[in-house]
Amino acid sequence: MLLKQPIVRCIALLLMGLALTACGGSEAPRRETPQASGTDASARATGARDRSVRTFVIVPAESKASYVADEELFALAFTKFGLPPGWARVVGSTRAIEGRFQVDMEQPAASLGRNEFTVRMNTFSTGREMRDNWIRENGPRFNDYPVATFRAAAVDGVAGSDRPGEEVSFNLRGTLTIRNIARPATFAVRTKLTGDTLDGHATTRLLMSSFGIETITFHNTLTVADEIGLDVQFRARAERDAGGAR
Repeated sequence: MLLKQPIVRCIALLLMGLALTACGGSEAPRRETPQASGTDASARATGARDRSVRTFVIVPAESKASYVADEELFALAFTKFGLPPGWARVVGSTRAIEGRFQVDMEQPAASLGRNEFTVRMNTFSTGREMRDNWIRENGPRFNDYPVATFRAAAVDGVAGSDRPGEEVSFNLRGTLTIRNIARPATFAVRTKLTGDTLDGHATTRLLMSSFGIETITFHNTLTVADEIGLDVQFRARAERDAGGAR
């Protein structure tokens, strides 16, 4: 990884000082240099950190959130719906996703501000209106609890290149709230920054019962596994600051 310019300058000044000390005599006059106060030093550090922090906002039209569930279909499923018995994977998706992330470009693992995204669960579509309406109005009752929220608290396991256009992977830990029930959750994330655009893919798995959703089952028709997956593909763009800069 390349050293940042301020670090390079500090090293150069330090080496120059050591060389002058070794070659100079005792006759050289000493000039007192005013020492920066703790407040000034803190302000400079904060200012430098602020310049490396960027805010990215999710673009809903170019992003997608999905749930992935496994259904076991019984004999009556064929009689009622023409669906063959056995296991089937169901994917429900929506573009009703919003969110913003603050990233310290020099310290990606730093925890910053309120980094969160929300998904409107009552807009999930599987392509089968009967299933989608039942999920919204019965069972999970997503019409009554439409919004799921994930709020990040920490980043770890960072791996990959810090060069623009190359992929970085990490674990994003935080709190997932569904149906007003909050539970710890960890998303495995892969991201790539190209210019002012951050593309990413985040996945996790959870138990529906952890969020107060009882086992979904229909006698002699089908049952749904308790464990489901959440999959978020997002595109976020850098937000302009008050001065118009990114």
